[in-house]
Formats: sequence, structure tokens, C-alpha cells
Amino acid sequence: MENNLIDNELEQILTLVDKYIKNKEAQKTWTAGKDWVYYAGPYFNSDEYIGGIKSFLKGWLALGADGARFEKKLSKYFGKNYGLLTNSGSSANLLMMAALKSKRLHNFPRGTKVLTPIAGFPTTINPIFQVGFEPVFVDIELPTLNIDLEKAEAALQKHDIKIITFAHVLGNPPNMDKVMELVKKYNLILLEDCCDALAGTYDGKYLGSFGDMASCSFYPAHHITTGEGGFVAIKDKDQEQVVRSFRDWGRGCYCVGEKASISACGACGKRFSCWLKSMPEKVFDHKYVYEEIGYNLKPMEMQAAIGLAQMKKIEEIKALRNKNFNSLYSVFKKYEEYFHLPEATAKADPNWFAFLLTIRDGCPFTREEITTFLESKKIQTRTYFAGNIMLQPAYDHLVDTEKIIRDYPVAGKATTDAFFLGTAPSITEDKIEYIRNMVDLFMEGQ
Repeated sequence: MENNLIDNELEQILTLVDKYIKNKEAQKTWTAGKDWVYYAGPYFNSDEYIGGIKSFLKGWLALGADGARFEKKLSKYFGKNYGLLTNSGSSANLLMMAALKSKRLHNFPRGTKVLTPIAGFPTTINPIFQVGFEPVFVDIELPTLNIDLEKAEAALQKHDIKIITFAHVLGNPPNMDKVMELVKKYNLILLEDCCDALAGTYDGKYLGSFGDMASCSFYPAHHITTGEGGFVAIKDKDQEQVVRSFRDWGRGCYCVGEKASISACGACGKRFSCWLKSMPEKVFDHKYVYEEIGYNLKPMEMQAAIGLAQMKKIEEIKALRNKNFNSLYSVFKKYEEYFHLPEATAKADPNWFAFLLTIRDGCPFTREEITTFLESKKIQTRTYFAGNIMLQPAYDHLVDTEKIIRDYPVAGKATTDAFFLGTAPSITEDKIEYIRNMVDLFMEGQ
């Protein structure tokens, strides 16, 4: 009787939440020139709120059953058998790189060389520094701003490189046939940063399915969101256990969920055993055996519940983003003399994160002028992340900046001349039309 009462009260709470969210959404308005056109934002209905609140009220806060379901379901979007949730896409990148140092996997030493483009988002390359590897930088190419694969091969011929990592820029991959040719030819480990590329494909295969591991982000600006959060997609069970260990303080135990946490046997079947090589006759709890020098990079169960609701919208979100990309292309196509317009790589079907523009040489206006104008009209813009990352204050003491500017000219151009507009599902047709009118207005003055 008491359980029925609690169930009825929960149902009332969730019904009220559903009603509140639907009423709130119904009352939303947008007025051109008065309200912002945000470049990104979550694509929610009441499902995400109900899922999150229901999970929270269960009282199980750490990753549990919803986390395990989310990990299993999302892995298929990367062509992988395994996956692990993290607290951010940046953490996912760190875990991928750290796992390659494990004695249980590749045991790469400090100083191992990693090939990577020099421009983009910092936390694609930060893990290289953080785990003690050495980056070998290459330039990018126009108009995609993806890694320049000709320069990549030149670097591979010159250096003893073990790992290659890069982001699929704003959802658009490089030529993955050529990438995999290089991976095979030079025996490389490929780590794919798919933080901006969820559900995109190349030659019919999901981005993230090409490398040993792939990362994803669930920050609110990304394709799906859990508030904060990320994901590592993993090829095999051995890798999964190592990445899980690094994520979970470095411990060797790989039990998952509430029931496993109270089991006397655990997932390994021998929880209380002689685990310590230094004390071979002493019984020890596997939950406190540490195989790696790890981190704590886990999200909450409530985030997984939100993610499960978001997953149902992935294909809808992709369709809306690609529709917005095509609409923005029609806005800027007539001004192609001024911009390098974005174009999908041959064989690619991106899930566009944004609409990338790079000012052409000789253009009568600057990036600052057009973005300042658009922002003054309440149209959000973003530069291409950090541009040439090694010119940023956190890194410039590590390099000769004049040489960096000289040796990586396209990255330099991205730093000064590239920016993007959003393609998020929240950008409706009336907002696209407003963007069109404001771009035309700016161009009238040129």
C-alpha cells in the first residue's frame, strides 16, 4: 500500500513536470532583432526533464543501470562494441591518450610521438602534453580546416610516430581512405575526436569506427547533451577495462551498477582474493586494487537518463542540423567571392556542428567587421576555436612563435579569418531568414 502511494506521488510529480515543460515551451517567442539567434543550445522536450528527475528521485547518484544502457546503445553510433561515459569530451580525449601508456595495452613511454593538426580545440591536443607524449604538428587545409594529409605523410616519413589523433572539423571528416592508408602503412594507433561529429558517416561508416578509440562530447552546444558529459567508444574488452580503470581512480575492479557493488563475488567472480603481487598470500578486496595511476572522470546516473532520452532524437537532430547547413549555404553562396565556403568531404555525410566560413585573401572586409556586425544584430558567431593552438598564451612559451606562424600558414589564416555560425535545431526558418537579411544588409555596404 505504501509503495503504491509513493508510485502515485511520483506519477503526479512527473505529470506536473511534463505539463510545466510543455506550457513553458508553448509560451516561448522570438522576435527578430530583439532576441538572440544563439549558435547552439539543447534540443529538449519534457522527456529529458522527466528522465533526469525520475533518475534523481531514485536516489542512486553514481552511474548505474541507465549508465550501462546508455553506454551500450551509444557505442553503435561509433561502430564499436564498447563505450564508457565520462564527465566531458575533453576527459574522453585524455582517457584515450592515457590508456596507451598502460602496461596492459601499448605501454608507450614518455616522449612517444603523436601526429596531430596544430589548429582546432585545445583539448584535442592537451592530452598529448598531459601524459608526457610529444606532439608532431602538421598544418590544415582549406576550406575544411581538416588535417593536411600530404603534410601528414611528410611528417610520418621524417619522424618515428606511433599515434595519430585529430578532430573531424565541425562534423566533417578528412579523407578517411587516405587516413587509413597512412594508419596501415606506418602502423599507427588512430584516436578519433568525434566531439563535433556524432552520427556523421564516411563511405557509409560511422565516424569513430575507423580508429582504436573515439571520443564524444555532451556539452550543451553539441549534437546531444547531458548538461556536461562525454564518451569514449572502444574497440575491444581489454581496452575497455583499461579505459574504465583510468576513469575510475585507476582501480582494477570493473563491477558496474548497484547490484555489482554489493556482490561478494563481483564481476570478476573472485572479489576477495590474493590480488597484490607484493603480498601474494594476503586476501584483498578487488574494489581497492589499483592497476593504473588514474583519475575520477565519471558523470552522474541522472546525466545518463537524460542521454537516453536525447539518443531517441539523434536522427531528427541530424536532419535539422543538415537542413540549417543547407539553408546557410544558400545565404552565403552568392558571396562566395569573399568566403571559402564549407564543403563536405567526398564520401562524407556529416552531422554538421556548425557552418564554417573563412575570409578569402583580398576581401574588402575583415572577420572582425562582419562578426561585429552580426553580433550587433544579435546573431551569435564563434571563431574557429583556438585557431593555431600554439599561439595561445598557455603554449607560446613552448615554441618559437615566429617560426610557428611561418611554418603553418593555413592554421594562421584560420586564427585570423575563420568563424562559424550555428546549425543547431533551435535555429528555426524565421531565424535563418533573419540571418539572410542581415548578411545581405552587411554586403550592401561593401
